[in-house]
Amino acid sequence: MYHYKFLDPIKKKFYARGKLLLTGEYAVLHGAKAVALPLKVGQRMTVTNARGSDLIWEALDDNGDIWYESQMSLYDFSDIKTSDEQISKKLAKILKAAVRENSEFLSTWSGFKVETQLEFPLNWGLGSSSTLIANVAEWAEVNAFHLYFAVANGSGYDIACANADEPIHYQLGDESLHFNEIEFKPSFLNKLFFVYQGAKQDSESSVNTHGKKFKGKKDVINRISAISDEIIQTKNLQTFNNLLEEHETIIAGVIGEKPVKERLFPDFEGTIKSLGAWGGDFILATTEKGEDYVKSYFASKKLDIVKPYQSIVL
Repeated sequence: MYHYKFLDPIKKKFYARGKLLLTGEYAVLHGAKAVALPLKVGQRMTVTNARGSDLIWEALDDNGDIWYESQMSLYDFSDIKTSDEQISKKLAKILKAAVRENSEFLSTWSGFKVETQLEFPLNWGLGSSSTLIANVAEWAEVNAFHLYFAVANGSGYDIACANADEPIHYQLGDESLHFNEIEFKPSFLNKLFFVYQGAKQDSESSVNTHGKKFKGKKDVINRISAISDEIIQTKNLQTFNNLLEEHETIIAGVIGEKPVKERLFPDFEGTIKSLGAWGGDFILATTEKGEDYVKSYFASKKLDIVKPYQSIVL
């Protein structure tokens, strides 16, 4: 009796962490040092081979439900069928860029099934795109930053977070980038809370709108960098809050918008800072009054997703 296997079975698993940007929003695009936080949640990706010469893609949300699925040709990454044409275009752009970085990637035209699963809700803005890019880069055996800058217009801090084990300092230069893991474990971490505002911000659109406003503003860039240095060294919550408030005032002055606390939460007993692109996603709230106060206050504003710092940051 003869046995013939049509496929040599493979099963590759990849994982990338989500992110939050504590300091440096917009300014990081023009050389400001930023503090970024890798998270305890991220995105998993499993690749198995399949018959045929197509790529079958199945994306699951944090509940295990399919939110996107497609079948595309490995010849030109065109859709054979898809549940969302716009997402397929973005996915094809990433895969084409990966092939440009490594011509051997997907060159055999043997079929694959890819399953991704998020560990956080898709609309939370914690890095569904950056974790995908990081995972595809690892699968394709290419530099994740090269792949990111080929398909995105951000600073790349989220790619640095994807495989980090500690908070990081991140700085983007004209021809290079620098990042290093840092220790950030002040005694007041239990007084820091992340609150979801209920509307996912389009980071790319926000970067296009506000990012260019920081070009050439050396004093602003230098002060944001200094705040990023000082904020991880402070042992005192009030000093920490003062730095957050100064940061908010600086960014607000450049982009021409009111700080989020002034605009939406003026009676909150503590400090509130925008995180990443202003206008959506998560904000940071700090207070001496405790978790019950924070949850009660934001519940009164119809915001019920409150994450203590230590529950979500790695």
